[in-house]
Amino acid sequence: MSGTMICRWHNIALHCVFGLLAGCIYLLIEIAWRGHTHWTMLPLAAVIFVCAGLLDERPKPPPLWLQVVIGTAIATMLELAAGLILNVWLGLGVWDYSNLPGNILGQICPQYTLAWAVLMVVAIKLENLMHKISDWILDRKK
Repeated sequence: MSGTMICRWHNIALHCVFGLLAGCIYLLIEIAWRGHTHWTMLPLAAVIFVCAGLLDERPKPPPLWLQVVIGTAIATMLELAAGLILNVWLGLGVWDYSNLPGNILGQICPQYTLAWAVLMVVAIKLENLMHKISDWILDRKK
């Protein structure tokens, strides 16, 4: 395997680990906030976290405020897609925002979009910290 291919696989594996860790943190946040969670929130949170983290890894990353806006839009759209599948189509009833003003089909609402924005700032900073820690660990192995 070429060095570029190994580097690519390393990057994919690293982001899978980051997503898993962040997904577990999100489950704890949800338990603290709602008193319960659902296993499907782990992969959803992991994908959202990795997508948000990748915004900062472009050659010319956008400023933090724009990363937050884009990341919040990604999180809200993925929450809508997951909600339509899990809650509407499969009837799992993982969440229901029907009683909140401005909701769309009970799956997303402005209040939780704002919550995603706050979490996005934390996620971007956490992902950067995870990279620094993994770089430090890998540098020590050399």
